[in-house]
Amino acid sequence: MKAGVALDGAGPESRPSLTPAPLDRDASGGLGSRPPRICLPSARRFERLAFQCGYLEAQDVLTASGDVDLICLEVEPGFDRKLRWMRRLMYHDVSRRLAFMNPGVKGVRLTKDYDVLVLVCASYWDFLYVNALEGWQDHCRTSICWIDELWAADLPRYRYWLPSLSRFDHVIVGLHGTAVPLSDMMGRQCHYVPSGVDTLRFSPYPDPPERVIDICSIGRRRREIHEALLHLASSKGLFYVYDSLQTNGSQAHDHRQHRELFASTAKRSRFFIVAPGKADAPEETRGQIEVGFRYFEGLAAGTVMVGQAPECEPFHEMFDWPDAVVPLRLDGSDVADVLGGLAHDPERLGELSRRNARQALLRHDWTHRWRRVLEIAGLGPSPGLEAREQSLKAIAALVQS
Repeated sequence: MKAGVALDGAGPESRPSLTPAPLDRDASGGLGSRPPRICLPSARRFERLAFQCGYLEAQDVLTASGDVDLICLEVEPGFDRKLRWMRRLMYHDVSRRLAFMNPGVKGVRLTKDYDVLVLVCASYWDFLYVNALEGWQDHCRTSICWIDELWAADLPRYRYWLPSLSRFDHVIVGLHGTAVPLSDMMGRQCHYVPSGVDTLRFSPYPDPPERVIDICSIGRRRREIHEALLHLASSKGLFYVYDSLQTNGSQAHDHRQHRELFASTAKRSRFFIVAPGKADAPEETRGQIEVGFRYFEGLAAGTVMVGQAPECEPFHEMFDWPDAVVPLRLDGSDVADVLGGLAHDPERLGELSRRNARQALLRHDWTHRWRRVLEIAGLGPSPGLEAREQSLKAIAALVQS
């Protein structure tokens, strides 16, 4: 059977895709005559694990606004060993001093004044890198530490280093269920800002490519559903793309190439498998249900997302339209029926695809997240971010027609 003709149904309309390349700048200063307002340190030269690439993408979107000094940090010899040592001891550091130590990153002395320092951390240990910036508190009027993955159940273990976050004027977390308990522990308000996606990269519009991949599953997955999909792919001759290697520790050679490949795969896929964050690791989440990256990526690519919708308030607020996720049973017993039924209704498939892509452009681009982050800092969006928003709206208008 030819790939993409699977399940005997037709997919959404398709044409080749155009994606603008992201801007690459270092600490040389902002674009144009406008002086940079934002100091954005980045560990992109040594931290490019697969799960970190989405936040490097977020940094690219902000940097492209022309309002940013991107400070590309570099490591010194022995960095890996020192970082492992610090991460292990911080859990028991009653002195609470380790969190203020440089883990082996080359020091950078700031010489300019900024409205805000934004430290973007995919994981909790990334905040240590701010210790390599000398004088940042003297040169940044306000500061933000944005930590994505910080689970509420782990907060008691982090009690010795969490007080170091008080150095920052604002703390943001990417998990909704963590914001309140972290606020209680720190004695101050912490903010929730969800993940996002570079929709200009992931969107199939304005020229949608052919959806030659029947089913796509990236990263963590539920075993029973995966086995049902393998059986369906084998029996029906479907093109099922999934990870065959353990990717948690995989380092990308280039984060942009990694995201481009992912985006190219997603927007050529008809069905995209989704599940709540760390759905396969209940011992880590302890019942905390969160909206992970996959929902935003599958949405932006205009796929029909199938799997489980997170039963949490943020999901119902951010994905408030019918069939944002078409449900599958956890045991995978209805995989063939659900996907087969959708494939035999090409009109519905096209409608779901267009609606998802449009909602992503209007609501879930990294631009929308950065607007909220800057609002927390007391700043308005830059002309560059506003121009990007207008571009997103223009593409979304094409999708609607």
